[in-house]
Amino acid sequence: MNAVIQNRLGEQLDYTFAEGNQSLRVNDWVVILGHGVTGNKDRPVIVDTANALKLVGFDTVRFSYAGNGDSEGDFRDSTLSKEMGDLDAVIDELVKSYKHVAYIGHSMGGAVGVLQAAKDSRIQCLISLAGMINTQLFAQTEFGDVTPDTGFMWDEKDCPLSSKYMHDLCETVHNVIPLADCIQIPWLLIHGTADDVVLPADTESVQTLKGDSVDVVFIEGADHSFNEQSHKAQMTQAVVEWLKRIAKEHTNTKFSKV
Repeated sequence: MNAVIQNRLGEQLDYTFAEGNQSLRVNDWVVILGHGVTGNKDRPVIVDTANALKLVGFDTVRFSYAGNGDSEGDFRDSTLSKEMGDLDAVIDELVKSYKHVAYIGHSMGGAVGVLQAAKDSRIQCLISLAGMINTQLFAQTEFGDVTPDTGFMWDEKDCPLSSKYMHDLCETVHNVIPLADCIQIPWLLIHGTADDVVLPADTESVQTLKGDSVDVVFIEGADHSFNEQSHKAQMTQAVVEWLKRIAKEHTNTKFSKV
């Protein structure tokens, strides 16, 4: 895959395509992976998840939202609402070649997935890794003491906090839980119990709302990005086994044991 992908503003999005293990290839399926705030497509939680899926035969596309990583655009414009447009552009390109699209979002990328899946039937299953639900609470807790358009996110000089970003999370979106109720596709939520960035309560709120219609995995002691090797292994195994099951149910795909 060597297509140029641009969002509606003409900003080119940096992405990495990886073809799944040929001997186990899951035909007609592609998995898109989106990162969280201040992240990019090369963050370990994204790369390691994509690699685990590649081993069992899934084609993957991990990309950086506009203004992040090597994608074009201004980081200060990287709002949740704008990132939906970026994901839309990626899906536009991939549905030219694939019948089945899965989306995996980490942190704020998880909120993007909820908002997009609620309105876009091209996403056929959804995975949230430490997914953000209460966007206003996150913004106020993490950046409430930072002056927008002057200060920085977590003191990272390459990540200025914009009033546009704060307004989008606190006023425009506020909380994605109302749209979570609209999602009828298979949905897996994975969260570490020691996450102090996006609290496990976000996933718990979806679990309470949706009950048995969603699958939820809590990984004891895991932080926001599943950084410990044992936690990352548990997370990637949960993703792989769940997505293999969903693909089999949708397409009667036969998987070999690896």
